[in-house]
Amino acid sequence: MQILDIIMNEMDSAAIRLDAALKRLEVALEAHLTRAGDPAALRAEIFALAQDRSRLAQELDEALAREQELQALADEASEALSAAILEVRAALGPEDKEPGDGQG
Repeated sequence: MQILDIIMNEMDSAAIRLDAALKRLEVALEAHLTRAGDPAALRAEIFALAQDRSRLAQELDEALAREQELQALADEASEALSAAILEVRAALGPEDKEPGDGQG
């Protein structure tokens, strides 16, 4: 009977240690899940962030294309303005040149 008592005491001790270890594991797991959050919610958030990134990338591409269009229009307007200035100067003739240019 003595051997049986020793085995039972060791089993009780092992059960107590196992119970304590499981409690520590539960606490650690709960803390981890609290920090990490709900996995389904995290997946949904990651999906939403990926969609936002795609949308923002598309908006950036559109804005860059629009910027190129506007730059082309600005260049065209600048050329047209320069041509108009030359035409006005030519129409005014040489007598209206600014003083100090050696003529007039």
